Amino acid sequence: MSDENHNADNPGVIAPPPLIYAGALLAGLLANRRYHIPFLPRPLARTLGWPLVACGLAIGLLGEREMRRAETNTNPYKPATTLVTGGPFRFTRNPLYLSMTLLYGGISALANALSAALLLLPIVLHLMRRGVIEREERYLARKFGDVYLQYKVKAPRWI
Repeated sequence: MSDENHNADNPGVIAPPPLIYAGALLAGLLANRRYHIPFLPRPLARTLGWPLVACGLAIGLLGEREMRRAETNTNPYKPATTLVTGGPFRFTRNPLYLSMTLLYGGISALANALSAALLLLPIVLHLMRRGVIEREERYLARKFGDVYLQYKVKAPRWI
C-alpha cells in the first residue's frame, strides 16, 4: 500500500507492526543461537530483561484497553473511528509501539542476544518510524485535522 493513496481510509502502513517486531526479534534470536555473543552479564540481563517485559506488557494492555473503550480499530489497515487521547495515550502517541519496543528489548536482554538488541532493533525502529508511524501521523492529521495537531503538541511520539 502506498502512503500516497489518500483515498483509502487507513494509513497505508508497510506491514503489521507486530510482524515487524516479531520478524526482527526472531531473526536476531536465531542469529544469537548460531553465533552467541553475550553482551550483558547474566544477572544484569535478568535484572534488565524482566522489568522491560513487564512494563511492555502493562503499557500494551493499557493501550489496547483504551482503544477498545474508545471503540476504534487497533488494526492499522482499518479506519480509525476516533482519536484516543486517554490512558497511556496521554504520555505517548504510540503506547502500543512503545510496548512492543520494551518487549523486544526485554526478550533480547533475557536471551542476551547482541544481534537482536544492538544490530536489529535500530533497523526495526527506523522501519517503524518511516513505514508506520509517519504514515499514521499523516493519516490522522488528514482525518482529525486540528484536533490531532493539538494532541500531537501535547503528547510526544514516544515518551
